[in-house]
Amino acid sequence: MDKTDKIKEEIPSCIEAEASAEDHIKFMKKALEYAALAEETLDVPVGAVVVCDGEIVSYGYNRREGSKNALCHAEIEAINRACEELGGWRLHKCDLYVTLEPCPMCAGAIINSRIKNVYFGASDNKAGAFGGLFDMNKEALNHHPNVVRGVCADECSKLLSDFFVELRKRKKIEKENKKSTEE
Repeated sequence: MDKTDKIKEEIPSCIEAEASAEDHIKFMKKALEYAALAEETLDVPVGAVVVCDGEIVSYGYNRREGSKNALCHAEIEAINRACEELGGWRLHKCDLYVTLEPCPMCAGAIINSRIKNVYFGASDNKAGAFGGLFDMNKEALNHHPNVVRGVCADECSKLLSDFFVELRKRKKIEKENKKSTEE
């Protein structure tokens, strides 16, 4: 089974009619490109794009470390740019593609901005708010986006795991260097 067939299996037919499996892969690959920008600045590599009428209207990537701001998550950045680009806070015709399952803060922003569909790659069992740790879509909220998990999951997961392996190596070297200079 190739990647396109796997995605077709995971996406409900009502959503599939709006975009092809190839489109879902294309948009997630773009989110992965933005995630790589975060990685370049030593931020956790998470990227996001907002799509409206089949076109990318905005993007975001993690900038928490560089900006020293807890609000600079990829999804928040992408949603903020989409609101500016489209001239309003209601993004009910938009889809969000993000490489990692949204956290509670980002899930709240997705719900409040009325995003129609959320596609994410890697699940987050420690902080995911759309089924990983808990599911905000099961709460009595006024909006429930369609959520599809696992789009390009292997690539998204690999990017994150490779980043954390490298980060641990870097921290170990820094610790060893600090220890040797103190001696």
